[in-house]
Amino acid sequence: MEALFIWIETSPLSLWVRGESGWHMAFPIIIVFHALGMGFLVGVALAINGRVLGLAPQVPLGKLRQFLPVAMLALVVNVISGILLLIGYPTKALTNPVFYIKLLCIALALWNLRWFSYSVLTNPIYDHGVLPQKTRQLATASIVLWASAIIAGRLLAYTYNNMMSI
Repeated sequence: MEALFIWIETSPLSLWVRGESGWHMAFPIIIVFHALGMGFLVGVALAINGRVLGLAPQVPLGKLRQFLPVAMLALVVNVISGILLLIGYPTKALTNPVFYIKLLCIALALWNLRWFSYSVLTNPIYDHGVLPQKTRQLATASIVLWASAIIAGRLLAYTYNNMMSI
C-alpha cells in the first residue's frame, strides 16, 4: 500500500495540489471550493431538515425540491475537490480512521437526502402540517450525520499519524 501512496504522492497532479510544482495557490483554492460545495450541499439538506422539523411551516415542503439541483452541483464540486485533496495527501487520509468515519457519515447523509427527495418532497400531503415521527427522526439523523461529517473532516487536519509516505 505504501508503494501506491508514494506513486500518487510523486505524481505531477499531487505535486501540483501541494504547490510543489511551481504554482502555490492550488491547495488553498481547492479548499475554498470544498468549503463552498459543503456549504451549499449541507445548507440545502439543513433547509429541508429544518422544514421537516417544523421551521418555516408556511413554506410548502415540495418547494424545497427546487434546491436539489444546487445540492447536486455542490456534491459534484465536493467530490472533485475531495479527490484532489486526497491525491495531494493520500497517506494522511487513507491511513486515518477518521477519514472513513467522514465518508460513512456523508454516504448515510446522502442516502437520507435521496430518501427525502423521493419520499417526502414529491408527496403533496407533506406540504403542510406535521410529518410522521419517522420522517422527523430521519431529519434529526441527517443533521447529526452532516455535523459529524464536517467535524470528522476538520479533525483530519489534526489526527493523522503520517502526512506522507515519501
